[in-house]
Amino acid sequence: MIHAIVEKDLYFDSVFLMLINSEVKKLKGILNAVVSMGTEMNIELLKDMGYADENVLTATSNDLLVVIESVDRETADTAVAAVYDLLNKKKKKNSGKAYQPRSLQSAVRDEPEANMVIISLPGEFAAREAKTALNNGLNVMMFSDNVSIESEIELKELACEKGLLMMGPDCGTAIINGHPLCFANVVAPGDIGVVAASGTGLQEVTSCIDTFGGGITQGIGTGGRDLKDPRIGGKMMLMGIEALKQDPSTKVIAVISKPAAHEVADKILRALEKTGKPSVVHFIGQPRETKRDQMHFAGSLEETAKIAVALSKGESYSPSVFTLPQSEIRAIVAGESEKISSDQKYLRGLYTGGTVADEAIILLEQVTGPVYSNNQKKKELQLPDPFKSVGHTIVDLGDDIYTVGRPHPMIDPTTREERINIEADDKEMAVMLIDIVLGYGSHKDPAGAIIASLKEARLKAEARRGYLPVIASVIGTKNDFQGYDATVSTLESAGCIVMPSNYQASMLAVEIIKKRGTL
Repeated sequence: MIHAIVEKDLYFDSVFLMLINSEVKKLKGILNAVVSMGTEMNIELLKDMGYADENVLTATSNDLLVVIESVDRETADTAVAAVYDLLNKKKKKNSGKAYQPRSLQSAVRDEPEANMVIISLPGEFAAREAKTALNNGLNVMMFSDNVSIESEIELKELACEKGLLMMGPDCGTAIINGHPLCFANVVAPGDIGVVAASGTGLQEVTSCIDTFGGGITQGIGTGGRDLKDPRIGGKMMLMGIEALKQDPSTKVIAVISKPAAHEVADKILRALEKTGKPSVVHFIGQPRETKRDQMHFAGSLEETAKIAVALSKGESYSPSVFTLPQSEIRAIVAGESEKISSDQKYLRGLYTGGTVADEAIILLEQVTGPVYSNNQKKKELQLPDPFKSVGHTIVDLGDDIYTVGRPHPMIDPTTREERINIEADDKEMAVMLIDIVLGYGSHKDPAGAIIASLKEARLKAEARRGYLPVIASVIGTKNDFQGYDATVSTLESAGCIVMPSNYQASMLAVEIIKKRGTL
């Protein structure tokens, strides 16, 4: 049975509500649970799931939705009581805090030294608060999505007039003056400035910069539409480049973006040339251009970091696929591929980072041919059922279809754990490819949380007289609180092969598939 409740004008933070979902779903007899705000997107997703009755359909983004699917009414009542118990605990915890500003205006009054605000509200309210912040002389990082193009243009035009950052909407990562914001990693200071229209792309590049012995001045996020939509025109990317141009501590500039509108990309490249500083550019999924004077073009996120560090140190850069010696790579490929059965044919990538999932799709398609995904730009390769893999498949588990009413898999690995269990029953899976994202905002032990499922998947393959290689990459640094080395050790204890970047992990997976002769 399905039991739905709408609480009018009762707002809670979406991440907190998602964590409640995880707790309620653990209750015996609960088939599914959705505790979320009544945003238009959430209601549409509930409709798709068959959970939206007339009461739910009339909800607004100010209203709290509690939808329980259970084996019987008594179980549903127990779950609802658990939800309200957790909500009340949150209220009591908040009431005990010494200071909680009730509005942006009161926060500005009480924190006059602050110069940035992070906004995480429903989209229709986020734009209004961002405008207020900009008019109060505050830089903005807008974590919220579902903000209209028109509002984004207005906000970024206002920010440009005032010389302020307007990072977002849908900006999840930044590192400003050494401070990681939202989903970000602890990266060494240095002389490389990064501007990115990609969250996990920014995390991968800055973490690799740290690993390769470099450091950053700033990591500025722009929001994913900044370069994609010509009407926005890369306004925040251009402002970020100008800021890094004027910053005497920034010696090298790196720019990352998902595919950009052609005319916008041209503006970005002209702006970089005018800085007079060495730069490296990676437009994910677009053909790499030829070097122009001090401007270099990278073919992957990892290569973006390698080139930037080489420019920083005044060293030459030599392209390479793997950092391990070729003899070691050949030994790994031979050892992993020889145990795979004849039934095993396909690669399956289960990602928590959208940008690294996109990178894997692009890299793999060059060798494997068609790759299916919920992220595919090619309509014919979009998964008919996002919960079922077809052939070679890469899924971005952070997509809305997987996260309705539950936390992003970087916060709560349950979503990926469930998908691993589903894939484990598919006898045609030959290689599993995963990312592990460390840093602020992410789960305290993202590898440990899925290790039992990974071990079980490998045991199931062996029971079918096959073998399952699991290739992982870890986005993070040795100073992230989860512990980079400990994370690698956890994965290796389950028989996973851990590569230093998503690019190298993807290429190793391809080599294993090729060696097995299934391409």
